[in-house]
Amino acid sequence: MFRIKDPKISLDFYTRILGMELVHESPGGDFTNYFLAFPEEGKENMSKEEKSDRKFQREGILELCHNYGTENDADFKYANGNEEPGRGFGHIAISVDDVEAECKRLDGLGVQFKKRPEEGRMKHIAFVYDPDRYWIEIVPNGGKKGEKGM
Repeated sequence: MFRIKDPKISLDFYTRILGMELVHESPGGDFTNYFLAFPEEGKENMSKEEKSDRKFQREGILELCHNYGTENDADFKYANGNEEPGRGFGHIAISVDDVEAECKRLDGLGVQFKKRPEEGRMKHIAFVYDPDRYWIEIVPNGGKKGEKGM
């Protein structure tokens, strides 16, 4: 679960930019949890209720938690686990058919990079920042001929 400052910005990033879909929204007393996943092949025409019912039967699900009011505080930010190395959370990863093509697409959408494939020793991966500066690793899924998955 990621704690997020502004749900409008974060949901836009994870849905429009990364291609996930909102499968369930769960409001609480002073917060809302949002559950996102990549679309399931062959299940694109499911209703919102069917997607919600299946939320924990998915291969992977990301939970975002918005505590009300944080979006109105210009100086507010969550500790993302990477500002102080070795102190908690590191990152999540998503797999893609072609890391270089995905990085080019993300770059065109204005996504900020922590590490591009051509940087450093690990040339087959990249890292991008989400709106709250959580790191997302982009790894090959082995779908491209000659490319090894993780």
